[in-house]
Amino acid sequence: MERGWGGGGYRPYFDPDYDSLTERINPPSVCVDNEACDDYTLVKVDSANKHGILLEMVQVLSDLDLVISKSYISSDGGWVMDVFHVTDQFGRKLSDRSLISYIQQSLVSRRWARSGAGPVQTCLGRVVAPREATVASPSSEHTALELTGVDRPGLLSELSAVLVEHGRHVLSAQAWTHNSRVACVLYLGEQPAGGAISDRSRLAELEQQLQHVVAAHHGPRERWGVTVRAVVPAASQVQTERRLHQLMHEDRDFEEEEEAVTKSRAAAGKMGATVSIESCKEKGYSVVSIRSRDRPKLLFDTVCTLTDMNYVVFHATVGSHGPGAVQEYFIRRMDGHPLDSEAERRRVARCLVAAIERRVTHGMRLNVVTPNRIGLLSDVTRVFRENGLSMTAAEIGTRGERAVGTFYVMDASGGEVDLHTVDRVRVDIGGTVAVEVDESPGWPCPRSNSEPGTGRKPGHNGEERPRFSLGSLFWSHIGRLSNNFGPTRS
Repeated sequence: MERGWGGGGYRPYFDPDYDSLTERINPPSVCVDNEACDDYTLVKVDSANKHGILLEMVQVLSDLDLVISKSYISSDGGWVMDVFHVTDQFGRKLSDRSLISYIQQSLVSRRWARSGAGPVQTCLGRVVAPREATVASPSSEHTALELTGVDRPGLLSELSAVLVEHGRHVLSAQAWTHNSRVACVLYLGEQPAGGAISDRSRLAELEQQLQHVVAAHHGPRERWGVTVRAVVPAASQVQTERRLHQLMHEDRDFEEEEEAVTKSRAAAGKMGATVSIESCKEKGYSVVSIRSRDRPKLLFDTVCTLTDMNYVVFHATVGSHGPGAVQEYFIRRMDGHPLDSEAERRRVARCLVAAIERRVTHGMRLNVVTPNRIGLLSDVTRVFRENGLSMTAAEIGTRGERAVGTFYVMDASGGEVDLHTVDRVRVDIGGTVAVEVDESPGWPCPRSNSEPGTGRKPGHNGEERPRFSLGSLFWSHIGRLSNNFGPTRS
């Protein structure tokens, strides 16, 4: 039996061979339609229902840096139908045949390894490879470092220095902070080959050294955790953000004082997320309604949290208007029952708010591009620390021979970073590093000439929230959209 989040209980075991047989008998039907809508590409998926299937679909689209502006989800017994309105992050419909093929094959993942298709490039320049293609490569094994704890200045810098001393190369890393907590996942390679640490005793020694560093930043009653283990990161790379959600949830970042959260939102000028949960007694569902600021990967963050908390989404509708987004989910627990206590509803609501706000960035964004080298993360984080900067989020990776990093930073008091400090950072990191300053983080790219589906120019704020019931919209659209499943059109 496998332990889940839902109330500390256990989730039932499902034989993976049974899932495989079901998919072979009734393979998913995937339609990518560019003709039905002027402003969107419709991605329609009709498949056998199983726990986590919705998350798999949303994960594929999110990993390709696509924006899901609307979505309608409905399940009927053992079958599920999902319709996604998607564009790239420039507001354009999908026209790349390789990207369309990747979506189709990824959503029919069991058959991907036989398709012979290769990696694709997203609109933001990232290269995304199919899972099975990377799983098959034994050289893709690396070592993963996972950390949770109190967000303290200089912590990542000291950890990076220890890794350099032990001959470990940081291949990629991602860190989030929320409610004074931090979680990060680093994938490590061993110099010079870059492979995993095969010696268990050396793994244990490295873990112990890192634990000493983290413990020095925490008091006797402050919780923290460090683990080092061998993984196949290329296969789980698309799951890194899901793992960050899991780490922060396990670290109970949603339990922080609400007063501190309110102050943090006010300081950042952000639109906070609100969640309400009601009972639909006649159908036996709990109805989860979420309002928040719209942004990329919003749907992924919500669905990921519901799935990992062992809740099943039976029906859902998602829509965005202006800067806001509204999501509505009809859910039950894995045992088939709705949320039956006020304490459970309150806990789910707080967890969803935390999941949405973890990705909200604070501070000034610095984009660092430089030739890849051993100890780069250690050097960059040391420069930040020496210049009195504190990181609120970070993501680094490689593109060919280059290392690409995005860091959100604030000064030591949590205020804005002055441009003189930025200039010093540029000089200290090195002349070969290009640092771009973006003081308005949010959508990573400008949108197209009009907002998809609205026909309005950017900046039009006449309608910031929908004037309709998303529940009624869902039921009226789901039948019409489900009638057009057919071959791919582009």
